[in-house]
Amino acid sequence: MKNIFIDTNIVLDLLEKREEFYKEAQILFSNADQLTKINIFVSALTIANTYYILRKYYTNEIVKGIVAKFKILVEVLPVNDKIIELALLSDFKDFEDALQYYTAIENNMDVIITRNKKDFNLSELPVFTAKEFLIIKKTLS
Repeated sequence: MKNIFIDTNIVLDLLEKREEFYKEAQILFSNADQLTKINIFVSALTIANTYYILRKYYTNEIVKGIVAKFKILVEVLPVNDKIIELALLSDFKDFEDALQYYTAIENNMDVIITRNKKDFNLSELPVFTAKEFLIIKKTLS
């Protein structure tokens, strides 16, 4: 499990410090930052959605700073025409989830980390919550 794809909700858990979910998100990102065995990826859509949501709470300049610092921790994957076509043709109920999924598939991710596993019930990739992934990673280490 070297290349992990992070769904937007985990990013927001970290950056908004969502009380119930922050700790797992923080550990996930700090472990990846400290270990060379894990590479964290997000889609360009995640960056856009995160910016949009954080903009509701902070000024434009503050949000730019938050996103710029976050970008250091991850590699951002593009959402291209093929990914959009795959998402449009998919059986996913939510288009945004389909875009995330096919971004992960097209970029050969090993797992998807999300808080809403049911959103990815059609996934051929393993799907974990941050907490589940941390338990598995600890077991394998």
